[in-house]
Amino acid sequence: MGHTSLEKIIALQKKTPHIRNLCILAHVDHGKTTLADCLVASNGIISSRLAGKVKNREHTKNKVCIIFKMYSQKMGIRSSVLLKTLWGDFYLNAKAKKIMKGAQSKGKKPLFVQLVLDNIWSMYDAVVTRRDKEKVEKMVTSLGLKVMSRDLRHSDPKVLLSAICSQWLPVSQAVLSMVCEKLPSPAEISAERVEKLMSVGARRFDSLPEQTQELKKAFLDCSADETAPVIVFVSKMFAVDSKALPQNKQRPLTQEEIAQRREQARQRHAERQAANQSAESPGSADTGGASTTVAPASEALSVKTAVEEDNKEHFVAFARVYSGVLRKGQKVFVLGPKYDPSLLPEGCSAADVLPSVPHMACCTVDSLYLLMGRELEELDEVPTGNVLGIGGMEEFILKSATISTSPSCPPFTPLNFEATPIVRVAVEPKHPSEMPKLVRGMRLLNQADPCAEVLIQETGEHVLVTAGEVHLQRCLDDLRERFAKIEISASKPIIPFRETVIRPPKVDMVNEDMGKQQKVAVIHQVKEEQTKYPEGVQVDSTGLVTLTTPNKMATVGVRAIPLPEEVTRLLEDNVELIRTMEQFSLFAWEDKTLDINQKILENIQEFKVKLESNLQGRKWRGAVERIWAFGPRRCGPNILLNSVEGYRRPSVWQCLEREKETEKAEIRDFDNSIASGFQLATLSGPMCEEPLMGVCFSVETWDMKLSAPLAQQDSIDEDSQTAEPNIDNQNESSDTHETNASSASSNRSRSGAEATGSSVDCYGPFSGQLIAAMKEACRYAFQAKPQRLMAAMYTCEIMATAEVLGRVYAVLSKREGRVLQEEMKEGTDMFIIKAVLPVAESFGFADEIRKRTSGLASPQLVFSHWEVISSDPFWVPTTEEEYLHFGEKADSSNQALKYMNAVRRRKGLYVEEKIVEHAEKQRTLSKNK
Repeated sequence: MGHTSLEKIIALQKKTPHIRNLCILAHVDHGKTTLADCLVASNGIISSRLAGKVKNREHTKNKVCIIFKMYSQKMGIRSSVLLKTLWGDFYLNAKAKKIMKGAQSKGKKPLFVQLVLDNIWSMYDAVVTRRDKEKVEKMVTSLGLKVMSRDLRHSDPKVLLSAICSQWLPVSQAVLSMVCEKLPSPAEISAERVEKLMSVGARRFDSLPEQTQELKKAFLDCSADETAPVIVFVSKMFAVDSKALPQNKQRPLTQEEIAQRREQARQRHAERQAANQSAESPGSADTGGASTTVAPASEALSVKTAVEEDNKEHFVAFARVYSGVLRKGQKVFVLGPKYDPSLLPEGCSAADVLPSVPHMACCTVDSLYLLMGRELEELDEVPTGNVLGIGGMEEFILKSATISTSPSCPPFTPLNFEATPIVRVAVEPKHPSEMPKLVRGMRLLNQADPCAEVLIQETGEHVLVTAGEVHLQRCLDDLRERFAKIEISASKPIIPFRETVIRPPKVDMVNEDMGKQQKVAVIHQVKEEQTKYPEGVQVDSTGLVTLTTPNKMATVGVRAIPLPEEVTRLLEDNVELIRTMEQFSLFAWEDKTLDINQKILENIQEFKVKLESNLQGRKWRGAVERIWAFGPRRCGPNILLNSVEGYRRPSVWQCLEREKETEKAEIRDFDNSIASGFQLATLSGPMCEEPLMGVCFSVETWDMKLSAPLAQQDSIDEDSQTAEPNIDNQNESSDTHETNASSASSNRSRSGAEATGSSVDCYGPFSGQLIAAMKEACRYAFQAKPQRLMAAMYTCEIMATAEVLGRVYAVLSKREGRVLQEEMKEGTDMFIIKAVLPVAESFGFADEIRKRTSGLASPQLVFSHWEVISSDPFWVPTTEEEYLHFGEKADSSNQALKYMNAVRRRKGLYVEEKIVEHAEKQRTLSKNK
């Protein structure tokens, strides 16, 4: 097919029923680029000889459709019957010329193999394997193909195979015909999908503002009328070189421009000659010398500026129009993912001067592009249903956004990515003076890569968070060569860990049952640790920690309990539901209502039922109804339990039982201080200041002795302590949700105090003491239980031949990996190995496994879960068997201790290790003689 003109494409864009939007999704090296190249080549954008190569021989149902008619005529079978029986346990009875069932039981080839695969493999065998020229020519003639003589004589058989298959089974025609037949047009969007796009988070569609609900008709109509509101969704931002933009491309000069440039060159030549003549005269030597030295400097400066401008990266927004016509120069609203249309005044439009609304900006569309493969073609307008590129949006859109002429439009549901950013590095420039370039480069990288995250820590470090080792290397290369264009230094990868507690183990380190000797040793160890606790801290034998505030006005008793693994996993999988519950509680305490989608309410109810079914036993009786908070960041995999006798506070499930809970529940003063201390404790644990996971803190006692002078003093100091209410928020400001949650809790405490008529100031010095006491009580309760580290784990899938299986297992075991499954791929000699591997041990894993197997095995790593490291980092030998096995020092490698010390050393925390200083060589007796 020849190259389609831009005018024809613009005309086709206006025919919405004829538009099909196609997404190609597949594994690495599974033919995505090949298929895309074939489709693009059919439009004349790239050469058909460069598209596909040998991969056109891939056998799919779509490719076979074009040859069904020929087969059905030859066998006398209807095409409809052939299509129904092609896939499945059917075979062709050649004698009866009938399609019969039971190919597998009768040892017959399935119909698809008989009609399709055998022919493709026969062609492949004749062309590539045996190189039988006579058979190839016979097959080409029988198929009626026209193959060029240079392809027939080519030394590489894959070139000939590609030439034959591209005519025999053209993938572009097959795929495009099936796309047109099976995929719906943008005008056929369903009402259910529209409501799902418009209902962000837990919002119910009928709870949205009336003007917002009216936009549903615009989605369904998919109209390109002048009155239709413009609705566009930007899914990502991608960087392009300034030279690739249409306005910067070189174009043929007109006769007038050629004449103008010729005249300018003539003038510059005359000026140069005049300058040379003046330089030769003795009277004007100084002046001429000065002029000749200044001119080159200014020219060099202008050239340098021009080069920097040419090398500047520009961002183009990849978007799709859902309603209306987007035009160049049009004034639109850019709506962020957290935008709320209910905050707007009624009856406003893009032409009005609107007040400042969070997560909304107003801008003018700078330029519109048609995406033609790698090329960009400039457009004046794009009607509904089309995919396009929008220029000039880098100042308004970070990663994704919704664009509309109506501020009542809700933001679309944000995109979710399977790959979780888990590996982080600290980045700095080699030359400190280039720090502004690094900051700008990291901002551009954050905008260009939807899966990368850029953070600035409290220490001032610039941190880059990526999905894995390969993604990290790609991001660093982009920083050096594309975005920052400076030399940078990256730290060693920072691997996150989690801290947890477990039940007391029943076996020791040599896998023997713990006897009386072991238990006595543990009791003595606990008594020794008891003497280390500061004044005001008491720990009993059951692990209950009782701690008193420095002013002796409050006492809290906390116990740490390990959560079942199923509960921890359930909390991790339902983070969004927990955030919705927290948001509902915030609205309730501010006397506002939040209408939650019925489906979300059903999911919350199902989440509660699952939580109750997994928390069984005497100690968990009624625990789900007594949940005080989740943490850290109020949505994490840890639970704060209210076990205080006689205290019934509002439930976290009040969105399910509103009236029943609000009638009976009453909040105590400083309730938020207890929750804030829990949030701080779960955000950084005592082992190595990493977040906690799978821990339940049960508050069993909470006594306060507030006196009247204390309440009056708190009220007097309220003005002088203006910075005090923000202590919580500063400590927990590592994330936006945490900041919002802290302010939410503050509002709750205010409204609670006002409702009960209390004169106690919940933000005075006593509040800070209670927060610190609760945090320390949780940490001591955590340390009173057996502590363990949790490591981030990758799921590793490896394809390898039988000859290198042993080497693959050796590399996995060396890096603390564990094989889960091994199966053979049918029809090949390849084995598929599924294993888990710690993220901390994954760096260099792919390179090592390729080297050890000579490239015959390649791994695919995806973040999977968190797993408890079985070894105790604080373990010391206590039994005779352990002393015999590990020695008195027990200085053999402890993986958990190694990880913990590495994290503590990186964070500047104290590390207990033996360091030899001023060592002297030991003298032997023979040397003393």
